[in-house]
Amino acid sequence: MTTSSVRPMAELTVRGVLLGGLITLLFTAANVYLGLKVGLTFATSIPAAVISMAILRYLPGATILENNIVQTVASAAGTLAAIIFVLPGLVMIGWWNGFPYFTTAAITGFGGILGVMFSVPLRRALVVDTPLPYPEGRAAAEVLKVGAGSREGAAESARGLMMIVWSAITSAGFAILTQTRLATAEAALWFRAGGGATGIAGGLSFALVGAGHLVGLSVGIAMFVGIVIGWWIVLPILTAAAPMAGADVATWAGTVFRSDVRFFGAGVIGVAAIWTLLKIIGPVVRGIRSAIEASAAKRGGAAVALGERDLPIGVVGLVTVGMLLPIGLLLWSVIRGGPLAGSEVALIGGALLFIIVIGLVIAAVCGYMAGLIGASNSPVSGIGILSVLAASLMLVGLFGRGTPPDVTQALVAYALIVTGIVFGVATISNDNLQDLKTGQLVGATPWKQQVALIFGVFFGSLVVPPVLNLLSSTLGFVGTPGAGPNALAAPQAALISALAKGVLGGDLNWAMIGWGALAGVAIIVADELLGRAGKLRLPPLGVGLGVYLPMTVTLPVVLGAVIGAIYDRWARHQADPEAAERMGVLAATGMIVGESLWGVAFAGIVYASGSDAPLALVGADFETVALTGGTALFLVLVAFLYRYARRQAAA
Repeated sequence: MTTSSVRPMAELTVRGVLLGGLITLLFTAANVYLGLKVGLTFATSIPAAVISMAILRYLPGATILENNIVQTVASAAGTLAAIIFVLPGLVMIGWWNGFPYFTTAAITGFGGILGVMFSVPLRRALVVDTPLPYPEGRAAAEVLKVGAGSREGAAESARGLMMIVWSAITSAGFAILTQTRLATAEAALWFRAGGGATGIAGGLSFALVGAGHLVGLSVGIAMFVGIVIGWWIVLPILTAAAPMAGADVATWAGTVFRSDVRFFGAGVIGVAAIWTLLKIIGPVVRGIRSAIEASAAKRGGAAVALGERDLPIGVVGLVTVGMLLPIGLLLWSVIRGGPLAGSEVALIGGALLFIIVIGLVIAAVCGYMAGLIGASNSPVSGIGILSVLAASLMLVGLFGRGTPPDVTQALVAYALIVTGIVFGVATISNDNLQDLKTGQLVGATPWKQQVALIFGVFFGSLVVPPVLNLLSSTLGFVGTPGAGPNALAAPQAALISALAKGVLGGDLNWAMIGWGALAGVAIIVADELLGRAGKLRLPPLGVGLGVYLPMTVTLPVVLGAVIGAIYDRWARHQADPEAAERMGVLAATGMIVGESLWGVAFAGIVYASGSDAPLALVGADFETVALTGGTALFLVLVAFLYRYARRQAAA
């Protein structure tokens, strides 16, 4: 039989794209809710691959390459949900009342498509000719290989799907119980410390425990160090210096935290992001240079293998240039008829140049970070912070400071929209190269995956706006008018909008950012010394998040990281350590998906009922029982899920 008569394996199929789109609906909604609540999102590649294999194995002609396309579509769309780190800021500053569908989808989609285009020329440098580990890309490839390789692999996929389902049901069930008030959702104890105030607080949240498992012990410990620095050192000092007569301890501590401590955390995050860029710029430049040299060699007449065919560079260039027109029209629609009217040429021209130049740099940086530490752990929120600072400073250069309030608000909104487009580039390039590494390991065709990524961006752009609108109109965001008791923190969006307002308005809390930056330098030094000593690292961005986020959010993440480390230690001693560890990952993913999807559903119930507590069955007099009984039940259910994961892994 000749090679030409061999029928190629099915890969980019209609059913694969549609299945990826359906999985997108679930994971995008879950990621939007989780990101707004805790400031973290989860990688969807592995659970999407498991679900795909469990479904497609019942259909004729299913292949490993088709399953790879499904996870590529779903992972791109789930990753694009990270746009919520920026866009809610437009509601927080009062520029938007909700999320206009077309504008929100356009900002999300345009940035995502540019992210795909910008990362295509980087594939050879950062995926093929590189020692980067791509931990999540390799893990997803192993899942696909196991599922395609044997009956045992098919059985593992079925067990993995059941793990996700039971974990999600348990997570959602407990979240429903907290909404009835029969179990508490969080507990806090605030007290005076010397002349100041501090406390300890934690949420009973399966989603946060699952997020802790996925980020790992190193990040978990770093976040705990951030809690110690921000809540138990800096907060008592600052509250002692700013007494609040007549206020209770919780109000006193919360006010100082929001006005000062979170900007201290922003300083840590900013320095950590800059340090990350400085560390990787050399390898990125060398990788791009090698890609150019390889491309020149190919033009000499060498044949290109199927597994090395990217989207043609001419198509990439044409799409990139073609995107500038709709982006320009989008920016013009923001400016026209408003306080910035008359400055369209300077604003749009500067923004387009900013998006292209900064977008290219960010695509390379985020792709490298994904290869180094994984898409879930990549500090894309730090990239967003640096982007909004750069965009705001660009606008200061054009307009100066001290503009009228309506002009300042319009400039802040414009900076956030430009940052939103750049952030789409960051998130998709961060995910794109991880998926392409998976494809390389399973023998996929790069250009087909790149097309699948565009489909993923399209699906994600359609899903993000309605979910944001539902959550904004029902639960709201902390600090915005009308926000209810279930308001979402949206921590990165709050920080990024505050930074833009501070730079353009001239009233940024530079003192606390400066102290945080100094602390960030000290943390970087400690992390480097630990690395050279071969010890567990202390990621500076993790420390910054521990300082910046509310303790009710970070403490459960730390708990989840410790539980995940204990589980992984057990898994490493099993007959198939990789399969056992994957089962733990699927358990954690189910925890996140179940609670997060319920959070979206609960927002719909709030909207339909008009009540902030539509499911409450008891009043405040049941609080003690809800705290003790709910805490005990929560711990029992966590133990049950991990015990079930161990049984599934050993089956």
